[in-house]
Amino acid sequence: MKDNRDSIDFGKTSIGVLFSKFFFPTLLGMLFNMAFILTDGIFVGHGIGAEGLAAINLVGPIMMLISGLGMMFGIGVSVVAAIHLSHGNVKAARINVTQAFTAGIITSLAMGIICYCFPKGVLTLLGAKGSLYPAAYEYYIWFIPTCLFMMVESIGLFVIRLDGSPRYAMISNMIPAIINIALDYIFIFPCHWGLMGASLATDIGGFIALLMVAYYMLFKTKQLHFYRLKRTRKSLMLSLRNVGYMVRMGASGLVGEMAVAVMMLSGNLMFKQHIGNDGVAAYSVACYLFPLVYMIYNAVAQSAQPIISFNHGAIQQQRVHRTLLLSLLVSVLIGSVITTLFYFIAPTITHIFLDEGQAAGAIASQGLPYYALGFIFMAVNICMVGYYQSIERAVLAVVITMLRGIIFVVAAYMLLPNLLGNKGLWLSVPVAECATTLVILILQCTKRFRMRYNTGAITDSSKA
Repeated sequence: MKDNRDSIDFGKTSIGVLFSKFFFPTLLGMLFNMAFILTDGIFVGHGIGAEGLAAINLVGPIMMLISGLGMMFGIGVSVVAAIHLSHGNVKAARINVTQAFTAGIITSLAMGIICYCFPKGVLTLLGAKGSLYPAAYEYYIWFIPTCLFMMVESIGLFVIRLDGSPRYAMISNMIPAIINIALDYIFIFPCHWGLMGASLATDIGGFIALLMVAYYMLFKTKQLHFYRLKRTRKSLMLSLRNVGYMVRMGASGLVGEMAVAVMMLSGNLMFKQHIGNDGVAAYSVACYLFPLVYMIYNAVAQSAQPIISFNHGAIQQQRVHRTLLLSLLVSVLIGSVITTLFYFIAPTITHIFLDEGQAAGAIASQGLPYYALGFIFMAVNICMVGYYQSIERAVLAVVITMLRGIIFVVAAYMLLPNLLGNKGLWLSVPVAECATTLVILILQCTKRFRMRYNTGAITDSSKA
């Protein structure tokens, strides 16, 4: 059988070569995911209308929560297992992988049951009221099976990359996305199934991704295959302890996705309050585009993560710092390009989702250039959060994520619209990202000052 692993040595291969082996397959896989998200918005916007976009946007926070839980388990197991591998403890890494999948599946099933049993309460909490409720319910009720599929896919992609197969992880992103795009078109246009069709296409694509992850874990993995767990009380307690540590290491992944959900939810409420339904539809364009940019930066962070974690475990700090600097450089360059594009072609981007002449389209065209100002700061923030995760500074990663995605965002939405009007609505997210970057710079400068002070004190002491 052909070996499906790339030739990867985390401890000796040059950082540039190592990073490129992870980054390009990861980015390409995520680009296909982005293509699906974009085409989903285009098909819904033109095949169903602005109300369809608004309805999906209202249900969006649930998708963010599921994705966040998957990233939490995925990041956690990737960091912990990478450190075990750097110490040559393959058995412990396999046990961690099995525990992460088990915990993720149990969590996703519990979420699916809750969503299915209490649809009205969940949708009301998300702000689906009045004329938008029926459309939101139509999408929501068919979307529930995706809870399990997305969870397994999210955890699996992290494990597959760590196992040395970033190209298979890429394929596991690409094929489901292509199937999803094709079914989206068929179900919305020829079949006229509306939001039910859009949701069903997502379910089927997610199920294909689950099958591909399961196939790899059962038949193709080289090191990180499943390990039979003991069923004793002691084994259960050890599993809970290990899962708890993985959750702690990956918590910023969950908080990051929840931050996107908070941004979407608070933005929906504020745009509704200040502009109305057209404002929510206009904001939904930004909400379709924001995860795409977030996904690119995540591709950088996820490519750097196994390299940083392995070398952190092996106490090779110089390689850790080189990886961090490279990831920051790549992210900032990408952020600069994206910001420039948004600034100059905002109307063209808007008309991809909404027909010309719609009030929501005009609002979005005016607001997107302001919204895009935060993308460069966002690049720095996500890279630094990924770095803190990878070196086991989980609390700091969570704090930074909460600042950029929850505390500063909510504060900006409360203050800026009253000070700047509708422009303040679009500038709230950029201001939150900029404020977070300033906090990170202060922390890093303080750390460097303390290191120099301590080094100087030690030198003076030795001279004395």
